[in-house]
Amino acid sequence: QVQLVESGGGLVQPGGSLRLSCASSRTIFNIYTMGWYRQAPEKQRELVKSVTGGGSKKYADYVKGRFNISSDNAKNTVYLQMNSLKPEDTGVYYCNMRQWTPSGTYDYWGQGTQVTVSS
Repeated sequence: QVQLVESGGGLVQPGGSLRLSCASSRTIFNIYTMGWYRQAPEKQRELVKSVTGGGSKKYADYVKGRFNISSDNAKNTVYLQMNSLKPEDTGVYYCNMRQWTPSGTYDYWGQGTQVTVSS
């Protein structure tokens, strides 16, 4: 069974930085996108930033210029560099790897890592 293992969350002061990492426990073939989502308290999970194998990126407007995503499809790893963090960035961050299959796409999720931005 494939597991996505995340690391790098924690407590940081406003203006600080964190780097989240995610790796798959087994090789996932035909990955369409890799990315990060977050869920703030009492809110729905939402896309933070994702990247396709071809390098196309999607992201939430509020992370523009602050968060960078990098990935290695061959190694099934994805990273999120978060800079200039704000209190509103607080939440649980989930790694996602979306696999293309002949019948559609399939999502793999990590267990989530807590990010708290507070002074």
